[in-house]
Amino acid sequence: MNIQATQILLPGPVDPMGLQVTHRELPAPADGGAMIAIEASGVSFAEQQMRRAKYYDQPPFPFVPGYDLVGTVTAIGPGVDPALLGRRVAALTKIGGWSSHIVLAAADLVPVPDGLDPAAAETFVVNGITAWQMLHRIAKVRAGQTILVHGANGGVGSTLVQLARHAGIRVIGTASARHAEAVVALGAEAIDYRGDVVAQVRALAPGGVDAVFDHVGGPGIVDSFRLLAPHGTLVSYGTASTKDDPGNSRLPVLALVGRLIWWNLLPNKRNAHFFNIWAGQRNRTRFRAAIAADLGAVFELAAAGSLRAQVAARIPLIEAARAMELAESGTVTGKVVLVPGNSLPH
Repeated sequence: MNIQATQILLPGPVDPMGLQVTHRELPAPADGGAMIAIEASGVSFAEQQMRRAKYYDQPPFPFVPGYDLVGTVTAIGPGVDPALLGRRVAALTKIGGWSSHIVLAAADLVPVPDGLDPAAAETFVVNGITAWQMLHRIAKVRAGQTILVHGANGGVGSTLVQLARHAGIRVIGTASARHAEAVVALGAEAIDYRGDVVAQVRALAPGGVDAVFDHVGGPGIVDSFRLLAPHGTLVSYGTASTKDDPGNSRLPVLALVGRLIWWNLLPNKRNAHFFNIWAGQRNRTRFRAAIAADLGAVFELAAAGSLRAQVAARIPLIEAARAMELAESGTVTGKVVLVPGNSLPH
């Protein structure tokens, strides 16, 4: 049976208020597919870049944004296990999640533990996969070591802090002064990113840190690398500092990756990596297995109460423009989540 889906369309490089509420008929799932009634979809930095036409490999306009989602399977196509019907699942989509319904390959769905709130679970999808893989698959930080997390109050940052603390890792986190208390509550030692970050980190970790997680890029990436202890690892996963720069959106990323490659060629006993959550998807089976394993591990910790979801706000899907404005305001801790329903009081 076809479904009339409500969707949010990004028509081009527009201000948040330029997002459009549209409707589209979705056909029943084909072989291997599943229809999901979406209960929560996140507003992440990726969508903020996409609306500026600054995301590295975004599709041509117009399109429906929405990097990740949580919802319930309402219909399945041939070849799909009937046990999936009625299950709450999560998915990493890159686009398409800002919708009331979506059809995806059943193989891309990850079960959400019973009792985990949809909006709470949503905050751990792209953020949890990113944080888990950077911490455990790339930097391979061990208990007793020390890391620096830039933007420790953000979606990825707050998840990364909690995962690290759960693993017995000391965390120094940058944030604005207004978010310092929230960062400390997560278990990190907060420093003000508007101050002398290098001096503040050196005061807390004179010998350097074992890993730095940097989503900012730009000139500050040099300081991130210099703060590493011998054999430390820099994991760069964004270029937030260049989000408003004019010109080709690919150039800042390419320049950053080139710098990281150059540093790895130097005899400095330090490592530098650029994290891309979509790396390795040419081997789709292995990619899906890694996503399922890593997100499953994060969900298990969340269900056990070892991770606290940082839901900055729950805003109805049809108010996506307001949600985008809030997410871009720099005033929130955690992640803004789009949910079903009518308009709520502002």
